[in-house]
Amino acid sequence: MPDINYLPAFLLIAARISSFFVTVPILSNRSIPAMHKAAVSLFISWIVLYTVKPPVIPADGVFLLLLLKEAMTGLALGLMAAVLFSAIQAAGGFIDLQMGFALANVFDPQTGAQTPLMGRYLNTFAVLFLLATDAHHLLLDGIFYSYQFMPLESPTFHFGDEGVLKTVLSGFSSMFLAAFQMALPIVGALFLADLALGIMARTVPQLNIFVIGLPLKILISFLLLLIILPVFFVSLNALTAQITEAMRALMTVLGGGKGGG
Repeated sequence: MPDINYLPAFLLIAARISSFFVTVPILSNRSIPAMHKAAVSLFISWIVLYTVKPPVIPADGVFLLLLLKEAMTGLALGLMAAVLFSAIQAAGGFIDLQMGFALANVFDPQTGAQTPLMGRYLNTFAVLFLLATDAHHLLLDGIFYSYQFMPLESPTFHFGDEGVLKTVLSGFSSMFLAAFQMALPIVGALFLADLALGIMARTVPQLNIFVIGLPLKILISFLLLLIILPVFFVSLNALTAQITEAMRALMTVLGGGKGGG
């Protein structure tokens, strides 16, 4: 298909995939050079061009509207995946708040913001696990199959539909629920530890609870983390499935509720 008439279609495909790489987890990491991400997105766009059989799109005023639609679509799909993936950081924040590590945040080079210590620790495990299980291929499959729901030649915008808002709110609620489920074992154990320390402070006033409480809670947290780490990977597997379902739901509502075969 080395035809100059397909150049507008290739630019539209590149706009969606490049904007997807800006927000999607793992692939949008700032540690990956921008030149490499641009080269990979163009290479994938070239493959998609031969796969989706795009129509000949004239480079007129409608083309600019289509270009804007493609960029917004890629950003929306990547952001939906990033919202659910941020459940790991939120779970680490819940744990840090109970452990006493909330005052010792670290700089996250990916987001450029301060992140909790446990969130950064769990996020590293999550990235390695997703790469080891080829879960990033599911993200690429999501952007590939999005052309079945939202064809290139369709200039229709559905970003203002009620279904889009419901899907986004459902993604945020799923993120907080997943974060709470991941952090619940440690947070619950630390709550019981705080309760025991409070009883000790009332029964033995001579003990300095603030001195012995913080090291004890840190020790309990690390021991529990070693025990529940296999369960954390099971939760990551379920989170990956949630990300795939959320992206599919968003593609459905953005495509007007119609999916391809």
